[in-house]
Amino acid sequence: MPDIKIAARDGGSFTGYLAKPASGRGPGLLVIQEIFGVNQVMRDLTDGFAKAGYVALCPDLFWRQQPGIQITDKTDAEWKRAFELFNGFNVDKGVEDLKASLDVLRKTEGCSGKAGTVGYCLGGKLAYLMATRSSADGNVSYYGVGIEGILGEAGKIAKPLLMHVAEQDKFVPPEAQKKIKDGLAGNKHVAIHSYPGVDHAFARVGGQHWNAAAAGKADQRTSEFFKKHLG
Repeated sequence: MPDIKIAARDGGSFTGYLAKPASGRGPGLLVIQEIFGVNQVMRDLTDGFAKAGYVALCPDLFWRQQPGIQITDKTDAEWKRAFELFNGFNVDKGVEDLKASLDVLRKTEGCSGKAGTVGYCLGGKLAYLMATRSSADGNVSYYGVGIEGILGEAGKIAKPLLMHVAEQDKFVPPEAQKKIKDGLAGNKHVAIHSYPGVDHAFARVGGQHWNAAAAGKADQRTSEFFKKHLG
């Protein structure tokens, strides 16, 4: 599938990996990257969502630092670079780039007009922020990092948000998980599922912490969520 060009709202442009279903038509889905860029893992995920019937788009959110990042989780050097990019990432500008991507996605030929987001790791945090700051029709967060520090925005959530939490997440310790659950308790738009005994990135196929059972359960819940809210 091709990479497309997306105009940033504050000037410049960046790319996104676009995948369409065999039918050529379906709801839109923004797939939000981890800290490794729009790499093969993210492209495979995007292709998978396209096969499931979605017009799927994975935008390059590290373009302001270095366009076209595609690294893996296999070497220490790549992890070091990934954390450099993560630490240099401007979250607010990233959300604006996602909102610009959402606009492009909704106008893409074959998109029904309904569109949601699904994000992993850094993308999980951004999916939460798309629930608070954008018009996306439904948002799914996989093991989002740093959400405990932005719960002040929770009152702005007006569309469904599904969150997958890894109970042994080394980047989201138990006290942070409790703060997130307490801060979102009673919000009718939010559903949170915890997965015992698994670490961060349990749904990254081929990753160190991939757990087939937990990933399968989370992915099934995600599938049902999007069928309900984007169908």
